[in-house]
Amino acid sequence: MTKFPKEEKFSISSQITRAAVSIPSNIAEGSSRSSPKDYKRFLEISLGSSFELETQLMIAEAVNYGDKESRNQLLKDIDEEQKMLMSFMNKLAT
Repeated sequence: MTKFPKEEKFSISSQITRAAVSIPSNIAEGSSRSSPKDYKRFLEISLGSSFELETQLMIAEAVNYGDKESRNQLLKDIDEEQKMLMSFMNKLAT
């Protein structure tokens, strides 16, 4: 979020970055696991990170940080990612 105030460089924006990086990292790590149960656990962690990211963006919106259009698009993308993760986890369970 390049339009965050400079004093926010290491707080909300840092949390946003960590959560965003955690999502694909946990998917990748889980894919190396030997069982669907183990893989699903990493997908659950990834899903949790997506909800954390969503929350951080909602906080940014509440304090009017960043560009509104960018936030809204990111929130839509996160919602779609969450749906895909949940669907994939359901398929692993069967």
